[in-house]
Amino acid sequence: MAEEKKVNAAPAKAVTAVKKDDTKLGFFKRIGKWFREMKSELKKVIWPTGKTLTNNTLIALGMMVISAVLVWGFDELAQMLVRALFTLAG
Repeated sequence: MAEEKKVNAAPAKAVTAVKKDDTKLGFFKRIGKWFREMKSELKKVIWPTGKTLTNNTLIALGMMVISAVLVWGFDELAQMLVRALFTLAG
């Protein structure tokens, strides 16, 4: 039978957890912290160029016009069908 090798494991180090401060900040300090964090996040934003913004705006407006025309067309079709049913029913 083969003998299993015993591995000498290093003794586990004591873990010292850092205790988080559980005190709640005051109202104005929380507002100030929120604005500082918001400013920090806004610095990370990649803002679009004017050309990109114009292009995206035109695409969005075009899609809205196409959607409006499609909804109008379906509404007109449904209206014609309902009128036809009322005419047949008499």
